[in-house]
Amino acid sequence: MKIKQFSPNSQSSIKNRQFLAPAKLNIRLKVTGRRADGYHELVSIMVPVGLFDHIELELIRLRRIMLSCQGFSVPNNKENLVYRAASAFFSRAGTPRGVSIKLTKNIPVSAGLGGGSSDAACILKGLNEMWSYPLTLQELTDLAVCLGADVPFFLLNRQCIARGIGEILEPIEKWQKFWYVIVMPALEVSTAWVYGNLKLKLTKGEYKYIVDWLRKGRFEISRILENDLETVTGFHFPIIACIKKLLLDEGAEGALMSGSGPSVFGIFKSKDKALIAKKNLISKDLGETFVVEGL
Repeated sequence: MKIKQFSPNSQSSIKNRQFLAPAKLNIRLKVTGRRADGYHELVSIMVPVGLFDHIELELIRLRRIMLSCQGFSVPNNKENLVYRAASAFFSRAGTPRGVSIKLTKNIPVSAGLGGGSSDAACILKGLNEMWSYPLTLQELTDLAVCLGADVPFFLLNRQCIARGIGEILEPIEKWQKFWYVIVMPALEVSTAWVYGNLKLKLTKGEYKYIVDWLRKGRFEISRILENDLETVTGFHFPIIACIKKLLLDEGAEGALMSGSGPSVFGIFKSKDKALIAKKNLISKDLGETFVVEGL
């Protein structure tokens, strides 16, 4: 069975298929406000990277959603965002509610890497494709926003400037090729807890700053790396700063925590340098360590 990322040219008669759902990194994340509904407004540079969850979908005659999971531990019931995404799709599309989902979690959970959101977007796109596109991209996007702030990004699945709560997306036309070393320390960090403890120091003109920086073409990546949420997670977990320093010592162009953490990544211009850094970091037993390519 072929494993693929999404193509608009797939046949509508397909009854089963396998997909790859990538992780993401926040190259920059600035909080610019808080809405009346409690959500935070932000401006972020988001990039997909080659660390993938694996999803197998099979249309079945039973009028139910069947979910099984392996890899990193996640619920295999209605609490899983994958299940919720499938349920939302069937409700909106009006198609028969029958699918078996086999999810292999290779992306660490609650890590700031967007694995759950990527899985949800994968489900929306996959079911839409397999049911011969009953929903438009805008309808999928509407569902995605209701499922989570990062889900619309994974529908687009390319380097973007994200605004609003993450649903306003502007593709970045030119992005330098990088390799990333990601270190996931053995910590549990709640996104809600991080935002709840964030002391807002709102930044104005953030979008213009990013656009002006991108216009420079071959930009100096270290000058754009900043994450407001690191002030919370990094303060409570000093290992974040430790990992960043070790990545820089290994020759990274820059290092930063992704999302609400606790994953930390270093940016490298070559695969060889990234692999050497990974080898040296693994010996320090800091946590799960990956070398991934920017997509």
